[in-house]
Amino acid sequence: MQIRTTGRARDRLEIIRPEASEEDGTDSLASVVRRGLMHAPKFMPCRFLYDAIGSELFERICSLPEYYPTRTEDAILRDWAAEMVVGWAEATTMIELGSGSSTKTRRLIEAALQEYGRLHYVPIDVSEIILEQSARALIQAYPRLSVTGVVADYDTALRAIAGRFPGPKLVVFLGSSLGNFDDEDAVGLLRNLSETIGPEDRLLVGLDLIKDAAVLEAAYDDAEGITAQFGKNLLRRINRELGADFDLDRFGYRARFEAARHRVEIHLVSLRDQVVTIPGAEMVASFAEGETIHIENSHKYTPELIRELASRSGFIEEESWTDPGNLFRVQRWRPRD
Repeated sequence: MQIRTTGRARDRLEIIRPEASEEDGTDSLASVVRRGLMHAPKFMPCRFLYDAIGSELFERICSLPEYYPTRTEDAILRDWAAEMVVGWAEATTMIELGSGSSTKTRRLIEAALQEYGRLHYVPIDVSEIILEQSARALIQAYPRLSVTGVVADYDTALRAIAGRFPGPKLVVFLGSSLGNFDDEDAVGLLRNLSETIGPEDRLLVGLDLIKDAAVLEAAYDDAEGITAQFGKNLLRRINRELGADFDLDRFGYRARFEAARHRVEIHLVSLRDQVVTIPGAEMVASFAEGETIHIENSHKYTPELIRELASRSGFIEEESWTDPGNLFRVQRWRPRD
């Protein structure tokens, strides 16, 4: 495990980069590209969208007029953060999965500091640059806050910090990030989480609700084309890191809501018959015109689906909050006895 303490507030900021173990099953980009592009149909896991450039593009997406989830969830947090963080006699450790820039999380941080006087915040993200930048900004903004940033995927990070922080914990999973997981994978992640937290700990999770398909599809295929840039950046990353010769202009971008699977499916679409050489993955990939690479899913929910997800994962819903338009929902779960 690599640990680096940074910045002037040396006693309040720590960055951890744990090494993945064999049981984490963490694959290299090359091995995932080989497996995904030789598969029928072709696919790539969405976690590879979030390199430094991808993370910056996603921050831009969050401010787009079509992308309602971020501003809607932020409004819910603005109105109800004080209720979301109460219930403990002492200050909690707030652990956030997929923290990004931690912009919305400031609502919860401020509410917890107001309630308890101090807070230990543990953001987890795969982008070290974004995580460290946001961590530095947070400790400068909040003198009673300490931050331990963890640069890793969820499984690796949770294993690395298990038992590290005593006292009650509030695990935060915002932005409907859980919706990127297929149903069974979401249940698996949540079950692992439920087995590693104690009875006094809580999970605060934000999930996007099912609504008109046109609204959903516009959120993932905006008029300015930033979401398309975000998706195509995956090809740019493969070019850069594996020496591939993807021509981004030969690929289109598609986001469609599949009601039967309650999710928006996002694909890159080959605009012609073509062959791509990928030296770093020791392969050549052939694409037929119209053939796609499935790069991301974003599942949408009803309150009934959310409660079913909680039950299957070992949690019980304590409380939930939504916006006046019923677009988005934040819920607090406790581990089932």
